Amino acid sequence: MRVVGLMSGTSYDAIDAAAADLCLDGDTLVLTPLGMISAAYDDDLRADLAGALPPAGADLATVCRLDTRIGRAFAAAAVRADEELCGGRADMVASHGQTVFHWAEDGRVHGTLQIGEAAWIAEATGRPVVSGFRTRDVAAGGQGAPLVSIVDVMWLRGRPGVPVALNLGGIGNVTVVPGGAGRVGGAGRAEGTGGEPLAFDTGPANALIDAAVRALAGRDASGEPYAMDAGGALAARGAVHPPLLRRLLDDPYYARPAPKTTGKELFHLPYLRSALDSCGPLPAEDVVATLTRLTARTVADAIRPFAATEVIASGGGTRNPVLMDWLREELGGAGGCVVRSSDELGLPAGAKEAYAFAVLGWLTAHGLPGTVPSCTGARHASVLGSITPGGPGLRLPRPPATAPVRLTVGGGPGTVRPHDAR
Repeated sequence: MRVVGLMSGTSYDAIDAAAADLCLDGDTLVLTPLGMISAAYDDDLRADLAGALPPAGADLATVCRLDTRIGRAFAAAAVRADEELCGGRADMVASHGQTVFHWAEDGRVHGTLQIGEAAWIAEATGRPVVSGFRTRDVAAGGQGAPLVSIVDVMWLRGRPGVPVALNLGGIGNVTVVPGGAGRVGGAGRAEGTGGEPLAFDTGPANALIDAAVRALAGRDASGEPYAMDAGGALAARGAVHPPLLRRLLDDPYYARPAPKTTGKELFHLPYLRSALDSCGPLPAEDVVATLTRLTARTVADAIRPFAATEVIASGGGTRNPVLMDWLREELGGAGGCVVRSSDELGLPAGAKEAYAFAVLGWLTAHGLPGTVPSCTGARHASVLGSITPGGPGLRLPRPPATAPVRLTVGGGPGTVRPHDAR
């Protein structure tokens, strides 16, 4: 089955579309990457979305317009991905949508909202669309995140030591597979002698860095306003401000037990300005350096208790060499935990989450659970999302006799190609 996975994260700068051939070989799901495209939100849409996100308020008319405009943008990305990556032969689209609110209070998640109406994607592509992944897990008592944890557990199962998958988007999240032995049973349960897998949000990855750059850094040499700390250039020129770092590290979120999730509902520009008010004026470079160290420190603090032997990183933060160097330093340098990119294991760091949602769409289409309860905190594993039929109607594949317990990235010798296994 060829599935296009669509993802726009908490940085809300672009839609990533990754296409994969997925087939089942015994108890192993084989993912063969077909490539990815990235489609930037236009400036007006991005500005309107930013203006509606917390802590700003938005009326229902604004939400409706954004839902439609983002749905159309996702539809255009899906059409491109089908044509350019699948030769017009995609079987399904799996759309994460755009998260605009994650209702978390006192350690519990009560609701979550992703917009980008799937009907626009189904109408434009003629393909069935799986969407609305997070809500079912929340309804089952879970955090609704990190949903990629089931893919991480399947992917890292059997690796030596204690592997950790790390995503550095707007918010950081990790999946820990103790002893490399965790596995996903047919009902999504965690099994294995190494203990149950665990997943949670570590806190801000790029969210506060991006907010500081946009608000404080002014314009670059070409006269364009800074949108991000490209290449970690600002952090490299700055100096960490210890009082500001201590103030930020005192946030109670970091001490909460897992599973836990957070978002820009907490880590936003007014949050940062409140911390800066206690420190006096600082150069923008020093603020960015301090926030970059905050990300490295909080990620390392989150990982360290598990005695991780390797961290496999993905997401936009992997393109910031200062952040990655500081993360390695925080984790113990050359003699400590190895930090590598997911590219080394076959999944492009910039598209890993889009590929993960392609896998989640495949699981839903086959009637299989898409969560590991120990990772999201849910009472039980759930089949995720809603399915919007495509043009010719809805014809779902037959549920497999054996649910996958591991995932491999295809293309190597002996790999069963998806077109041979339909």
